Amino acid sequence: MPVVATLQTVSSSGPQKETLAGTIERVTFHNTETGFCVLKVQARGKRDLVPVIGHAPAIGAGEWITATGIWITDRQHGLQFKADTLKVTPPTGVEGIEKYLASGHMRGIGPAMAKRIVAAFGEATFEIIETEPDRLKEVAGIGPMRAARIVAGWAEQKAVREIMLFLHAHGVGTARAVRIFKTYGHEAIAVMTEDPYRLARDIRGIGFKTADAIAMKLGLTKEAPQRLRAGISFALQTATDEGHCALPVAALVKLATELLGVESPLIRSALLDVLETGEVVQDIVGDKACIFLAGLHAAERVIAERLRRRSQGKPPWPEIDLGKAMPWIEGKTGKTLSPSQADAVRLVLGAKLAVITGGPGVGKTSTLDTILRILRAKGTRVLLAAPTGRAAKRMSEQTGLEAKTIHRLLEIDPKHGGFSRNEENPLACDLLVVDETSMVDVPLMNALTKAVPEHAGLLLVGDVDQLPSVGPGQVLADIIASDCVQVARLTEVFRQAAESRIVVNAHRINAGKMPEGAQRGRESDFHLIEIDEPEAGVAKLIEVVTKRIPARFGLDPVRDVQVLTPMQRGVLGARNLNHELQAVLNPNPPTSIERFGWRFSPGDRVMESQNDYDREVFNGDLGTVARIDEDEGTVIVTFEGREVVYPFGELDTLVPAYATTIHKSQGSEYPAVVIPLTTGHWTMLARNLLYTAVTRGKRLVVLIGQRKAIGIAVRGGNMKSRWTRLREWLESGKY
Repeated sequence: MPVVATLQTVSSSGPQKETLAGTIERVTFHNTETGFCVLKVQARGKRDLVPVIGHAPAIGAGEWITATGIWITDRQHGLQFKADTLKVTPPTGVEGIEKYLASGHMRGIGPAMAKRIVAAFGEATFEIIETEPDRLKEVAGIGPMRAARIVAGWAEQKAVREIMLFLHAHGVGTARAVRIFKTYGHEAIAVMTEDPYRLARDIRGIGFKTADAIAMKLGLTKEAPQRLRAGISFALQTATDEGHCALPVAALVKLATELLGVESPLIRSALLDVLETGEVVQDIVGDKACIFLAGLHAAERVIAERLRRRSQGKPPWPEIDLGKAMPWIEGKTGKTLSPSQADAVRLVLGAKLAVITGGPGVGKTSTLDTILRILRAKGTRVLLAAPTGRAAKRMSEQTGLEAKTIHRLLEIDPKHGGFSRNEENPLACDLLVVDETSMVDVPLMNALTKAVPEHAGLLLVGDVDQLPSVGPGQVLADIIASDCVQVARLTEVFRQAAESRIVVNAHRINAGKMPEGAQRGRESDFHLIEIDEPEAGVAKLIEVVTKRIPARFGLDPVRDVQVLTPMQRGVLGARNLNHELQAVLNPNPPTSIERFGWRFSPGDRVMESQNDYDREVFNGDLGTVARIDEDEGTVIVTFEGREVVYPFGELDTLVPAYATTIHKSQGSEYPAVVIPLTTGHWTMLARNLLYTAVTRGKRLVVLIGQRKAIGIAVRGGNMKSRWTRLREWLESGKY
C-alpha cells in the first residue's frame, strides 16, 4: 500500500540530510505523469525493508538506488525516507538482474523470458544487450522484432539515467528533473547546456530564479548574454504580475538591473538584442517609449481592432418597440424600471457592442434581466459567461439561464493549450453577455473576442470602480475610457438597496468618504471595529470570525465567513491569518499531509492559485478538502460539487483559503466578509481595493482596522495606474 508522508515539525536549522543506498525490492506505487513513487528498499545496513518516497521518471524492482533526503515519521506508517534525489543504476547480481528484467520495466520481457535471458547470460546480461544485441536471439522465444524492442528499451533507460545524473549534478531535485525530462526527452542535456533559461519559459513550476540557479551551477556568469536576455523577459513578466502590459524603457531597465544584480548598460545592450528577436516589442504609450512582451502587445491590438469593428456594426436582432416591450416586461416581472435603467435597456438593444457599469444596488441585475427577456422573446440565441465559477453561478441564479465560466464556454483544450472556440469554431450565439468584466484580463479578452461570431452582439457588464483584473491589463476601464463604445452608467441606488449599510458605505468609499459603523443598539449589516495596533487585530479578528459572527448572526465560520486582506505578508496578511485560523477552525483533523509549507486536512477551505487547464480549476477557485487518499498519495478537493484530485507532489498551487487577498476575491460574493486594514498594509491601501472588499459581502461586512489606514485608502491611497495601450488603439482606430 502506498505510504503517505506526514511531515513533522523540525528545528529551525532543518532536518539533517542523509544518504540511503540499496536495492528496490518492490515498486508499491509509481505515477508515470508526475514521477511520484513509493518504493520498498533493502537498504545497506538495515535489516527490514525501508519505505522510500520520491520522484523518478522510470523505476523498477531490482535496480540499485542511491537516495539523498530526510527521515520522517508518519502517524500511520511509521519511519520513512523522503528522498529529494533518487539516483538509479542497473543491478549487478544475477537475482537483481532477473528481478529488473521481470518488473515490466523493459519492453518485450515478462517474468518467464527474464528467467531464460539470465540463465543464458548471467551477470553479463546488460553488457550483451548493449554490445552484442544479436546474441539475444540465442534465447528461445526472442526473434529480431523482440530483440530490437529489448535493445531500444535498454537504450531509453540508459539515456534517462544519464539525464537524471546530469540534472542531479547541477542541483536539480528529482521532482523537477522528471518535469524537465518529460518536456525535452532525450534533448534535455543539450537544451540545458545551450540555454538553461528555456526551462523558465517552457516548464510549469520552474521560474526564472530556479533556471538561474541551474545556469550558475552550469558555469554561466551573471553577465552571460542568455541570462541578460532572459532577465528582460523575466522583468516584464514580473511587471505583468502587477497588471502591466508594458513598462517604460527606464522603468524596465531599473527593474531588470535590480532583479539580475548587474549594471544598467548591460541591460540596455541586451534589450537591443531581445528587440531584434521579436520576443519583446517597443511602442509608445502616452508620450513614453514602452517595452511589451510581444504576445501582450499583439493581444491588445487585436482586441481593439475586433471591438471597434463590432461597435460599428448593426445588432443581429430586429428593431424593438420599447413602447410595447417595457409594459409587457413590467407585467411579467411586476417591477418598474427607473428612467436610467430604461435608458440603459434602450442603449443596449440598439447596439452591437455595449457596456453596462455601476456599483452595488443600482439595478444592474434587473436591467440585464429585462434585456434578456426581450431578446429571448424575439428568438435571439443568448450565451452568458463570467470569469469565475462563483460569478457564473450567481449569474445563473439572477437570470434563471445557464451561465458558464469563460474558460468552460471557450472549451479549454488541455493537450494543445488554448481554447477550442475561436474564429474557425465560433460560439453558437447571437449575443454573448459577460458579467464581472472588470476581472477579465488581456489574454482572456483576446480569446473571448476571437470566439464571438462576426454577426453577434457583445454585452459587457461590470463595476469599473472595482479592482482591475489580477492578470495584465485594465480591459473594462480602457474600453469605457476610450469613448468609442456605447456605455450605460447606472448610478441611482434603489431605495431597498439604500437600507443596506454595505451598499451605502460602498458608495461612500467610492465617493472618497469614510464608511460609517453601526449605530449603537441598531441592527446593521456593516460593522466597524477600530484597533490601535496591527498585532491586536489578529486576536480581535479570530474572535470575530470564530465566536461573535456565529453567535450573533448564526453563520458558519468555515462555510460562510471569508477573511479578505490587502496582502499576503505581515501579521494581518493572508499567510499568517491562514495558519492562525486553520489552527482554530480545523484543530484536530483525523488525517493530514504537509506540503509546500501548508497543512492540508479534510474540511479545510482551499483555493487554487493558478489556471490549471488539465484539472479545469482556475486561479481564485474556492474548494474544500474532501479527503486524503493515502494509498494513491493524493488529496481530493471538492470545487462547486466536483471532485478534483491533486497528487501530493502537485499541491504547490493549492493554498488554504480561510483568509485570502482582496485581489483573489474578485467576482465572488460571500455571506460574510471580515476585512483587516492597518498602516502595515501601506503599499496596498487604495480606494478601489477597499471598495472591492466591501462589495464582496452579501449579508455582513466587518471592517477591523486603524482609522488612519481606512482614511488613507478612502482618500485614494496608492491607486496605481497600469501601463496598457488598449485605450489608445480604441480611440485612434489605427493599428
